[in-house]
Amino acid sequence: MTTPLPPQTGAAALARLKWPLRLTRAGLWVEALTRAFWPAWSLLFLLVALFAFGVQDAVPDRVLLGLAAAFAAGFLGAAFYAWRRFRRPRAAEALDRLDRTMADRPITALRDMQAIGQGDAASRAVWEAHLARMAARIATARPPAPNLRLAARDPYALRYAALLAAVMAVLFGAPQRVSELASLAVPRSAEALAAGPSWEGWLQPPAYTGRPTIYLNDVGDGVLRVPEGSIVTLRLYGAPGSLSVEHDLSEAQSETGNIEVLRDGMLAVRGPGGREWQLAAVPDLTPIIRTTGPIAREAEGQMRQPFAAADDYGVTAARAEITLDLPEVDRRHGLAAEPEARDPLILDLPMPLTGQRTDFEDALVENLSEHPWANLPVRMRLVVTDARGQEGETAPTQVVLPGRRFFDPLAAAVIELRRDLLWSREAAPRVSQLLRAVTHRPEGFIRNERAFLLMRVAMRRLDTGIEAGLTPEARDEVAAALWEVATLIEEGDLDSARERLERAQDRLSEAMRNGADPSEIAELMQEYREALQDYMRQLAQEQQNDPNRQQAQTPPDMTMSGQDLQDLLDQLQQLMEEGRMDEAAELMEMLRQMMENMQVVEGQGGDAMRDLADTLREQQQLNDDTFRGLQERFGGSPQGESDEGSLSQRQQDLRERLRQQQEGLPGQSQGSEEARRRLDEAGEAMEEAERALREGNDADALDRQAEAMDALREGMRSLGEAMADQQQDQQGQQGQQAGRSNPESQRDPLGRDPGAMGQLGTDDNLLQGEDVYRRAEELLEELRRRSGDQSRPELELDYLRRLLDRF
Repeated sequence: MTTPLPPQTGAAALARLKWPLRLTRAGLWVEALTRAFWPAWSLLFLLVALFAFGVQDAVPDRVLLGLAAAFAAGFLGAAFYAWRRFRRPRAAEALDRLDRTMADRPITALRDMQAIGQGDAASRAVWEAHLARMAARIATARPPAPNLRLAARDPYALRYAALLAAVMAVLFGAPQRVSELASLAVPRSAEALAAGPSWEGWLQPPAYTGRPTIYLNDVGDGVLRVPEGSIVTLRLYGAPGSLSVEHDLSEAQSETGNIEVLRDGMLAVRGPGGREWQLAAVPDLTPIIRTTGPIAREAEGQMRQPFAAADDYGVTAARAEITLDLPEVDRRHGLAAEPEARDPLILDLPMPLTGQRTDFEDALVENLSEHPWANLPVRMRLVVTDARGQEGETAPTQVVLPGRRFFDPLAAAVIELRRDLLWSREAAPRVSQLLRAVTHRPEGFIRNERAFLLMRVAMRRLDTGIEAGLTPEARDEVAAALWEVATLIEEGDLDSARERLERAQDRLSEAMRNGADPSEIAELMQEYREALQDYMRQLAQEQQNDPNRQQAQTPPDMTMSGQDLQDLLDQLQQLMEEGRMDEAAELMEMLRQMMENMQVVEGQGGDAMRDLADTLREQQQLNDDTFRGLQERFGGSPQGESDEGSLSQRQQDLRERLRQQQEGLPGQSQGSEEARRRLDEAGEAMEEAERALREGNDADALDRQAEAMDALREGMRSLGEAMADQQQDQQGQQGQQAGRSNPESQRDPLGRDPGAMGQLGTDDNLLQGEDVYRRAEELLEELRRRSGDQSRPELELDYLRRLLDRF
């Protein structure tokens, strides 16, 4: 039970709670008002924002009255909501709220009375000590903050939206116009009747011009130069007919009474206090765009089209529209059919990210090599748009759409078939037939095994699509696979520097014959330089690791310095840049022959291993085809005699090839003899498989083919071991062979014979002939020239300086 605070302990405590209680009760008032009136003040904030932003000028009177009625209804609803929700806070509630903020609720404790043990002095002492402790705790009382959370009542945060609108109106609008709220109570027509005729007017240029709004009441009669497309807004107040507006700025007036300035003309307000202006409409010029150079093909077929664009107020967008120029297409072979309809190719032109767009230059850079129209005649026009929506464009230009060109003949053929397939799906059977012809005998023709496998997969997808009805999606999937195949063939994944060099030579020669662009020639020339450098580096490393190979294979008349080779390459590039392709082709052929003479000839063992690996791979393929034929026979689709004859003929060809390879096996070691024995077993198994195929016994043929493959693998293993033993024997004899080698092979890199007793230098008389002095002067001049070349290694420069100091 509770009673009033005891006088001896509660009076001082209550005095200390005076202000905390008042502040707590004030917080309860704030909570109650906020929870009850938040809809009302949200509506008020929204109304303030609308009037501060000038809604009363943007809508007709009837719309403004409807808006006022809506707000009035909203305020009535908000008032009803407040009446139902508002509850006046009481002092007891404030006391309880404050008490709950402190531990052990000391206010309630001070109002309690001791229920038992009042006659016991010890119990009484304990009780008084408890009261004293609670009274001391009251001294720490602090008023709690009001709880203003309204998320449960306003889950969509409408109060914050209204508050934000009001703040934006105060910062960026006209807060003083809020006073016009009072005019809602009286119609503007009635005010005008009471005050007499009056008017207000504003002229607002288009936002993209950046010009300010003009208040016409502050502008006297005269000429006004305004941007074309400006909007005139006039408000007339007074009795109907007392004021009128006349103009010839446009054909019609908008529904809101606004006038758009489309041409020069007169604008007048007729009546008491009226005015007249002559408006000169400054035209918004049509944007301009033009090309600043021809379309160009860059590296990897990338297209580059430079252009320039300008507009008086700034360009907002630009694009390139490309359409197929069908009359200019060479309609032969795969392009004879009617092409499938395709939408124009639209490319967005680059725009400046910073700065003005009134006048700028840039370039459209895109790689359209995979587009169906790549390397075909097209028409291209550039279109530019300004903020008003006006468009300027260039005249359609006839160009060949740049795309990547393939110089490997097989890659170029695959790309042409891909183009035909994308041109029309009617070409699919022809494309499938040509792909089969290309892949009929891939040995030595398709060097990239991955490309060959991808091509076979693409062929199967194409055949499946033809049987089921080729859809655009399936066609595009096959086209993507053919592009990957052509890229692999063109670029290759050759590990050998020699093969990379040969491929670079072939591509450069093909580009020279086909009249490639200068950019393509430069790209291929750089590839050739890099491949040649890699090859020379590999050649030098192999010769350094194997002196016998260097002595046996480097002819004395084929010595060449790196500078000499670089000079030849520079000369080749200069000839191509000058368009002297015939001379460049001759120099290219000379370089090819020089490289062939300088190539490190691989031993017969390496060739034999590669040939045997090819034979094993083809035997595996024949085994797969034989098994597939056996499946078809058991499935009710027997093979024809021609198929059986084809398999047996292939088996005979493989057996003959193996016999020729056996004749070229190197060495007479024990390992070589074991390899020959195993290969003899493989040949006998192939002969038995051939006989079984001719008799139609596929099951027996499969067994014999398996035996042939096992024998081939064992023979290759034995041959590899024999080659490894032979190489070890050769390395042990290198020291003795070096001294007994051919004197012609012991020349140094400059082509000189070593001196007596193996010393560096030469004992030969270098200056022979009649004009020895002229020859000596030429040598000194060459030494001076090379010593002045700072790009040479420092060791060489030091050697040249010492020679010059000596002579």
